[in-house]
Amino acid sequence: MDRRLRTALAVTAVFGASLLMTACGGDDKSSASDSSGATGQASTTAPSGGEGADKNVSSTGSDPSKSSGTGGGDTAGDKTGYGQSCGTNDISWSVSSETQAGGYYLIKAEAKSGITCVLPAALPVVAFGSDGTAAAPAEQSAGQEITLRDGVTAYAGVNPKTTKENGGKELDSLIVSVSNSDPNPVSLNVGSFVVDKPIVTSWHTSAADAVPFSD
Repeated sequence: MDRRLRTALAVTAVFGASLLMTACGGDDKSSASDSSGATGQASTTAPSGGEGADKNVSSTGSDPSKSSGTGGGDTAGDKTGYGQSCGTNDISWSVSSETQAGGYYLIKAEAKSGITCVLPAALPVVAFGSDGTAAAPAEQSAGQEITLRDGVTAYAGVNPKTTKENGGKELDSLIVSVSNSDPNPVSLNVGSFVVDKPIVTSWHTSAADAVPFSD
């Protein structure tokens, strides 16, 4: 009986050990499967993130190209500045001395290259020397708007002295601007002259119409 019992216990121990080894092997497989699944999931996520990053770079790269096309590409269709009111610094200025009507100065205004702008239907603002003596209107009504572009010149005539008596201020420059609010007046050097109750015409497209006749 003792021998049989010992034999039975030995068989039972061997069988139990086999079951235990089988269970442990199953757990290892399950762990390996779980680990493989986690690895597969991580490897799937990584390429997806990489593609997303590439798409972002590509989109960002295309935006500057659109921006440069809009900002500095084809300038042929760019009409910036066309039809705007003229500023004093949009104009090339010159002046000449004329003998008609007792003597006067003829101011010529031409748009700078590439600029088209509108002179308002108002007198040019003309002052003299450093004290800013202003010219009064030589005409009873304002002129018309003049669009300055290539080939178009506007003229205004200035008579610095309309009085018959001697006397007045001796000055040496005309200060001209398109309007009182213009921040960029220009000084035209015409030599020394006497100023006393000066007058200025409106803008005209003909020099003959810009003679400042006084009463």
